[in-house]
Amino acid sequence: MLKRIKKIKQVFFSYRLLKALIRHRVLGGAEHRYILEHGFKTVVDIGANRGQFTLASRTWAPSARVIAFEPLQRPADRFQKVFKEDSNVILHRVAIGSYSGNAVIHISAADDSSSLLPIGALQEKYFPGTKEVGKKTVQLGKLHEYVSKQELIAPAMLKIDVQGYELESLIGCDKLLERFSHIYVECSFVELYSGQALAHEVIDWLRNRHFQLKGVFNISYQKNGNALQGDFFFVNHNGNKNLSGLK
Repeated sequence: MLKRIKKIKQVFFSYRLLKALIRHRVLGGAEHRYILEHGFKTVVDIGANRGQFTLASRTWAPSARVIAFEPLQRPADRFQKVFKEDSNVILHRVAIGSYSGNAVIHISAADDSSSLLPIGALQEKYFPGTKEVGKKTVQLGKLHEYVSKQELIAPAMLKIDVQGYELESLIGCDKLLERFSHIYVECSFVELYSGQALAHEVIDWLRNRHFQLKGVFNISYQKNGNALQGDFFFVNHNGNKNLSGLK
């Protein structure tokens, strides 16, 4: 609750965020402000939902073009209403994964907790109101099928928030991964979704591709103090100076 109050306070200092909240009931992700103040020219938002992170991107990375992905119809419809007058935002109504085809998404009572993996018992325990209420078949594809190398103007950031499906989404981005200077991905320390890769697995996978973990933000904790999940920020250290020069 305290985190939400802090987010709402920051919204009142931004006309864009306040407008989205009042008109469309979409609360921009103000907690990501620090991450976005790196001068990005491109942001790829995988798991865009109703546009919370895209709103933050357009507020604190105003020169960035945002390429977003959201497969669920209701949040995608809301996203398009929020950004219908913004030519720097494009939405693809697909999920990003390790193969191309159809996939079943497990719809949560809180649509931003929906996942291509079954919702686990711990997710419902620690985040009440996120139980599964339905399933739907959605389109799944790899990032390079929708975004070209030329579209990823440096410095570019890849953001992934897909409720346990992070590693599969990263695999689907593999052909373009070297084009990103930074990756920002939500990871879990415990299995909230059945079969998900945990934080250490994602860290290892990205380390093998020259991405170094620089920080963990917005951590959620159990009552006993153990961490549940957080937002992990990685920097590309492959030596390609054309990526950005950012640190």
